[in-house]
Amino acid sequence: MMKPTINIYCDESCHLQNDKEPVMVIGAVYCPIEKKEEIFDRLYSFKVKHNLIPKNKKNDKDNRPYYELKWNKVSKSKIEYYKDVINYFFDDDDLQFRVLVVSNKTDIDYEKFNHTHDTFYYKMYFGMLKAILNPENSHHIYIDIKDTKSKEKVHKLEQVLRNDKYDYSKEIIKKVQQVRSHEVEILQLADLLVGATAYVNRGLANSKAKNELINLIKHRSKYSLTKSTLLKERKFNVFIWEPQKPYFV
Repeated sequence: MMKPTINIYCDESCHLQNDKEPVMVIGAVYCPIEKKEEIFDRLYSFKVKHNLIPKNKKNDKDNRPYYELKWNKVSKSKIEYYKDVINYFFDDDDLQFRVLVVSNKTDIDYEKFNHTHDTFYYKMYFGMLKAILNPENSHHIYIDIKDTKSKEKVHKLEQVLRNDKYDYSKEIIKKVQQVRSHEVEILQLADLLVGATAYVNRGLANSKAKNELINLIKHRSKYSLTKSTLLKERKFNVFIWEPQKPYFV
């Protein structure tokens, strides 16, 4: 009997060691593989509804014109579009979100934990995904291509995850693959939710449109985004990692 397959779409924010940002945020949106196309279509439909794609382009699944859903693009003129996306996420039972926030990465003594920034990064990525991975399922993990080290990161993460699960037959983690975010609607949704979480935890509040969207997320999730939720929380799971606490609960 084949295991159910879960697709996991990962994104990160403020993950570089010397970017002068106090936090590091790694998150993922995930769903059953059989629901992927339906979710892609629905997310794409909001772009059509709000006139965010060229009307003179052919609209088909293989060659769709695109407007990339991104936290950095949230603005007053597009706020209703972004609200539709957030409400859809909370209304669709097939979509889940998990995010890990390193609360103050500038204070971390990597040597104390026997880490470099890179090994610490993989430890945090692993911690974010660990709560999603279930031995009763198979998983396809997709990661946005961000820099020239992306391929190396994907390979290393795949090794770390499989070793932890003793998944030498590749039954639990079927693949870890790089993708381009503008081609993957659910990865764009991950960018939006990770970006929103990072925005709150960085203490920012200088955009009225982003503040409005943050308030909607807080209202729908019933969480502050700055405190850990229970591990069993499935819809909007937040883990705030702090150096003095155990790695993962």
